[in-house]
Amino acid sequence: MTERTARPAPAAEAPHRPAALPTSVLQPLGRLRADWPRTFADRLTAPLPGVRALARLAREGAVRPRPEGLRDVPLLPFEPGPLPPAGPGTVAVTWAGHASWIVRVGGLTVLTDPVWSRRIFGTPARLTPVGVRWEDVPPVDAVVISHNHFDHLDAPTLRRLPRATPVLVPAGLGRWFLRRGFTRVTELDWWEAAELDGVRFDFVPAHHWSKRTLLDTCRSLWGGWVLTDTAGHRVYFAGDTGYGHWFAEIGRRHPGIDLALLPIGAYAPRWWLSDVHTDPEEAVRAHQDLGARRMAPMHWATFVLSSEPVLEPLTRVRAAWTHAGLPREHLWDLPVGGSRVLVP
Repeated sequence: MTERTARPAPAAEAPHRPAALPTSVLQPLGRLRADWPRTFADRLTAPLPGVRALARLAREGAVRPRPEGLRDVPLLPFEPGPLPPAGPGTVAVTWAGHASWIVRVGGLTVLTDPVWSRRIFGTPARLTPVGVRWEDVPPVDAVVISHNHFDHLDAPTLRRLPRATPVLVPAGLGRWFLRRGFTRVTELDWWEAAELDGVRFDFVPAHHWSKRTLLDTCRSLWGGWVLTDTAGHRVYFAGDTGYGHWFAEIGRRHPGIDLALLPIGAYAPRWWLSDVHTDPEEAVRAHQDLGARRMAPMHWATFVLSSEPVLEPLTRVRAAWTHAGLPREHLWDLPVGGSRVLVP
């Protein structure tokens, strides 16, 4: 059903032409600011739902799949395997589930939105176990966070990390990490970047929002990350996002994306979630807008956050990929726990 674990890229894909440098503004690692705006609400692509929308959602109760939509839970792809070897020149990804990836790039091991907890606030327990046991995760060189929602910013998981781990976060989120003892925190605005041991981390826009408590709506920023090694290999992690104009702009500023990690789940009902979560067809369009060569779907098969049937994101993204006439081998529809190697 899915790509197997740790399969190297075909030999024909090995040559790579380094792309032009991004146009983001480079900031020093460890940069924190005390003068961020009080709110980032002006960055919203669409207004947040109001009282009428909340009342409709409560009336319809369309926040979980129907029983028939949960019947395929045993079929969700879960194939944990050993992480592939990764030297300084390797680019490899392993999907731990939801938006959590182990990205090996430029000799670094980078975690994206690490959530190893069985349960997060406000949702049922995981549908599938974490794809990589925590004790099997290599020493972590850096963590990138897309935004502060509980399914992307998990305090129990982050407590497992050494407090000296470099953490790169959206503007306004640095104090959250400082309060928890992290000592190497870098805050970035959209189109800003920082470098760590030769790997460049560019923070880019997303069509989303932020909120963690009743009083902090849009008090910190949200976005995705482009990771680039010294050879010009480039991995884009979208975080959490709806579909919109930012994808084409990200592709223009960061040409030559080798792999786009894009969300395909938590999209129903569309009237409620279309502004903040791409559906599978939109994810394929976003991949094309980015000009990326390969796409790896994420943000599905892990937590029940919406009402679509649990296996539907995979079947729809495969159909959309085929309909778009894209090479099947460039859709890395990994199982939870699966790995692929971009550059051996």
